[in-house]
Amino acid sequence: MENSEKTFKEKIQFNSPSSISVTDEEGPESYPLHWHNAAEFTLILKDDCKYRVNDTLYELNTGDILLAWPQQIHETVHIPKGGALFIQFPSVILENNLDLVSISRFLYECHKISAAENPDLAGFIKNKILDIQKIHNSSDPLSETRCKLCIYDILLKIGEYSISLAKKRVSIDKDTGASWDYIHKACTYIVENSAEGITQVDVAGHIGISTFYLSKLFKKYMHMSFPTYLSNIRVKKAASMLLNENLSITEVAFLSGFQSTTTFNKAFHDITGYSPRDYRKLYR
Repeated sequence: MENSEKTFKEKIQFNSPSSISVTDEEGPESYPLHWHNAAEFTLILKDDCKYRVNDTLYELNTGDILLAWPQQIHETVHIPKGGALFIQFPSVILENNLDLVSISRFLYECHKISAAENPDLAGFIKNKILDIQKIHNSSDPLSETRCKLCIYDILLKIGEYSISLAKKRVSIDKDTGASWDYIHKACTYIVENSAEGITQVDVAGHIGISTFYLSKLFKKYMHMSFPTYLSNIRVKKAASMLLNENLSITEVAFLSGFQSTTTFNKAFHDITGYSPRDYRKLYR
């Protein structure tokens, strides 16, 4: 996607007292390229819906689910009137759970759940979204908490599904269980300490394996190197901090764990396709 394309920031208005937004037949039939710091899960109610997430166009039919994660550029290309029901929820629901953040590498690649190919998962998410709609429209004083419980149920299922797909991409051997345990511990430690000057040696020492073995595990299971994963986590944190215009680009770079603005600018552009300055302008 070219940076010159006009991109909009959508301002999500969360209804009081719930921080969950639900939109159904009142939604527009199309909406231009935009992004926001909320997650957006869409239940397709009619055939021939088209959405774009990042650079990929998705054609969806009744019962399909579309997932747009926080800070991902997306577009409603076309939906017939009353063709979709979508929920939006704050990114903090994801960010407050280290296990979800640690597997965000897999979660954020999952965009379409096909009702034809994966009816059980699509059906589960559909029912939960319909539950959220019903609860959200009720007068229940605990509606926000009930809605969030439904969202966590959805996230757990998507997390399990994403991990299962990741495991299928690697060869299965007797050490697979232990290897995934090491990766989970490593990723959790990185998420907790990414703002510090941690190294691969630090992480390997913390979980009790050699740096060589840790490097091998990252390439096999995460499909990226340790430095790339660490940069991804830091860039995600930096993107959130760029919302605070009281922080300079330099301050964001160091607060997110980068040791220089040069390294920060390159990593940010490599991962998002934008410079930190241009990215901040898009939020405006």
